Amino acid sequence: MADRGQELGVYAISVVAQLVGTGQQNIRLYERKGLLTPDRTAGGTRQYSNADLAVLRRINELLAEGLNLAGVAKVLELEEANAGLRSELQRLRSRRT
Repeated sequence: MADRGQELGVYAISVVAQLVGTGQQNIRLYERKGLLTPDRTAGGTRQYSNADLAVLRRINELLAEGLNLAGVAKVLELEEANAGLRSELQRLRSRRT
């Protein structure tokens, strides 16, 4: 869901799980639910970027606030849309000046 730009995945799932304080199975579940999409090696190994880490941390925050995964997905979707709208507004404002 997050806009990853040109950032490459460099972290293995075991490292990511330690960095964000969750289990590997949770991370796999979030991927199945479409909450993040890590890079994959030619052999299929997941590789996570710093942007993925930020998404996982946000997921943890939202879950701690009591949202279920469907709620988390909706919040992430709305936050991404909001960021896109802010970017478009900034672009339009800069064209006027």
